[in-house]
Amino acid sequence: MCQYSSEDGFANDWHLVHLGSRAVGGAGLILSEAAAVAPEGRITPQDLGIWKDEHVPGLKRITDFVRQQGTAIGVQLAHAGRKASTTPPWEGGKAIAATQPDGWEVVAPSALPFAPDKATPHALSEAEIQQVVADFRVAARRSLAAGFQLIEVHAAHGYLLHEFLSPLSNERTDQYGGSFENRSRLLLDVVAAIRAEVPHDYPVIVRISATDWTEGGWTKDDSVQLARVLQANGVDLLDASTGGNVPDAKIPTGPGYQVEFAATVKQQTGLPTGAVGIITTAQQAEEILQQGQADLVLLAREFLRDPYFPLHAAPELDADLPWPVQYERAKRPKRTSK
Repeated sequence: MCQYSSEDGFANDWHLVHLGSRAVGGAGLILSEAAAVAPEGRITPQDLGIWKDEHVPGLKRITDFVRQQGTAIGVQLAHAGRKASTTPPWEGGKAIAATQPDGWEVVAPSALPFAPDKATPHALSEAEIQQVVADFRVAARRSLAAGFQLIEVHAAHGYLLHEFLSPLSNERTDQYGGSFENRSRLLLDVVAAIRAEVPHDYPVIVRISATDWTEGGWTKDDSVQLARVLQANGVDLLDASTGGNVPDAKIPTGPGYQVEFAATVKQQTGLPTGAVGIITTAQQAEEILQQGQADLVLLAREFLRDPYFPLHAAPELDADLPWPVQYERAKRPKRTSK
């Protein structure tokens, strides 16, 4: 969950406490917020960054602490594409013009704005696309130096890689547009570049929007097809979210509303999946796993509400999760059956 609390991309005390408290709370794996692989890849001027070597020490301070708590930590590498150069959500998420001090020119596969009140992006040239791939490659190298144990490629929610995948935002006629193969090319190039930088057993996962929820857009069947290709190219897990590429999509939200997409991909391809989307209770998460709908449950907003969700969930599931010794005096006794 983006915190929009950085200056020039640097991690600070807020990020340490924010992620560190979830590790203290018993999370098995933490994924950082989106870390921009280039300054123009930020959603807002306050986004976390990994586009220069100077960002590494601040990130390593966080990974060192999280790993000391027995929690694994991964980084989400991202480029916002046409959804970049905006104010934070609490300031309305308004477009910042490239002519303004805090703004910059936004880029995309095609010169199609996300919404009427957003900037018309510059359509990337093939040379500029190769620079994007190079940015992800070097960001992967920095991720290792920063102590991250996993990389998630953010190809969801209408950001740059998703924009290339979806016909709603990609009207190119070159090798990066048109057919499914062409629209998938940039994502596969990014995955290959990252794989070339990390050890063979280092986990690389991909987050996608499994449907655009809009006619003529990316579909569940496309996601299944993409999952097969990603699996063949060294991706270890698919994080199946949805939506975000068009502002007027009709999304039928509700508890677990995106789990079906993780289940479909897992069942039809065998690629491990992560389930997301209004998963708010321990029992709900456990049922997803026990029913074989996904291999991993990823919580976001529930972890914002409760940094200690795992410690509270464990007794509900009759599980034994060690508490930090500093907190032992507050531990509730395990339930006993009559």
